[in-house]
Amino acid sequence: MKIRLAAEIQTDSIVDGEGIRTVIWTQGCSHNCKGCHNPETHSFEDGFLVDVEDLKKQILSIKNQDGITLSGGDPMFQPEASGEIAKFCKKNGLNVWCYTGFTFEELLKTSETNVKLRTLLENIDVLVDGKFILEEKSLNLYFKGSKNQRVLDMQESLKQKKAVEIEKYKSVRTFEKYNNLQNIDKGIFI
Repeated sequence: MKIRLAAEIQTDSIVDGEGIRTVIWTQGCSHNCKGCHNPETHSFEDGFLVDVEDLKKQILSIKNQDGITLSGGDPMFQPEASGEIAKFCKKNGLNVWCYTGFTFEELLKTSETNVKLRTLLENIDVLVDGKFILEEKSLNLYFKGSKNQRVLDMQESLKQKKAVEIEKYKSVRTFEKYNNLQNIDKGIFI
């Protein structure tokens, strides 16, 4: 089985989910969100094909990572290959985050008849769902780009059949101590 990627896998990411992560950038997305920071991943023909078994070996060879993040593009457009990778990572002790432009509700409905999608969802720990909306963009959000997006506990959401947000990611970060010019003048940068 092959998966179409937009780039080589990236290690040591600290912005694509909690902890130190390996990111798998899938190719292909039809959401076409205005202001998307990865527009080069939209085409379903670009990128390159990689054998999933080779990708698994590569993942196993990477050390000191807390988990993997499926991003893109949108991994939901390649549910069989993405699901195989997620299942493999879970079996090898890595947690799995996934970014998608679909909402949990859309995915849940589709997964009722799509076994490949259901397998993928069952092997995701945290799902960041929803399209990026430029008018709701904020740099003060945890692991998401716009206020409409949610950071979901995927397993609890599947169990309850409703979106269950992770509380600690619902808040908005503030940077008041960095914005205080008096602190800068005093040389305080903590």
